[in-house]
Amino acid sequence: MRIVWVTIFLTFTISAKLSIAVSILPQQTFLRAIGGDRVDITVMVKLGSSPHTYEPKPSQMRDISHADIYMRAGVEFEDTWVGRFIDINKRMRVYDITKGIQKLTISGDNSDNHDGLDPHIWTSPINVKVMAKNIVDILIESDNTNGDYYQHNYELFIARVEKLDSEIKALFAPIPKGARFMVFHPSWGYFAKEYGLVQLAIEVEGKNPKPKMVAKLIKRAKAEGIKALFTSPEFSDKTAKLIASEIGVPVIKISPLDPNWSETLLRLARAISAK
Repeated sequence: MRIVWVTIFLTFTISAKLSIAVSILPQQTFLRAIGGDRVDITVMVKLGSSPHTYEPKPSQMRDISHADIYMRAGVEFEDTWVGRFIDINKRMRVYDITKGIQKLTISGDNSDNHDGLDPHIWTSPINVKVMAKNIVDILIESDNTNGDYYQHNYELFIARVEKLDSEIKALFAPIPKGARFMVFHPSWGYFAKEYGLVQLAIEVEGKNPKPKMVAKLIKRAKAEGIKALFTSPEFSDKTAKLIASEIGVPVIKISPLDPNWSETLLRLARAISAK
């Protein structure tokens, strides 16, 4: 009888999954690639919502109360809410998967007019490799029995990230360094830095620009030869459409929070590099 109970206990221990909460959908993509079927994932900020203004739903708070691990991504709402999450689940371990990444200041055009640090680190494949290493280390520390499984998945994922990086570099090979692209919200600073580009942002300190500034942006966009204007579903695109109509370019909706991370970066790269 004792042998039966030991067998049942070992079977449960081996089959039990890690319950992990993450802030944004790209984290879910990275964690699923590495953790595979050994992790259950709760995502706090869904597509179409903004991590700048997000507040969790009661159902998500219930999920948090059962989580083993919370993986921080450095987004704004975490400063307010992670402490509260810990209050309702004191056994939950909290890790910062941005460890080892140097944050950039937010800037629409790489000028000296900064208003804080840019949280959108996952728009850079190099940064994602750092995040992936943090994730695999956490998983192996938390579930060493399946360490080889996590390490294998991690290596496969890194190979995919490096392939994506090569594809983007090939798209930008004919593009001169310092080429500009226009966005509503400055979400793509790390992407721009990695590939030698400059993002021009419409939004000014979280607000729509005044008419005088809109006129300047239109003039600059024409002078820079902007081919498309990128907006996110988390923000209004009214001003972006106005500017785009004046300069005769399409408005492309693309979100840095899209779970289809690699396809999103490729889509952005193709649009910027289009002739």
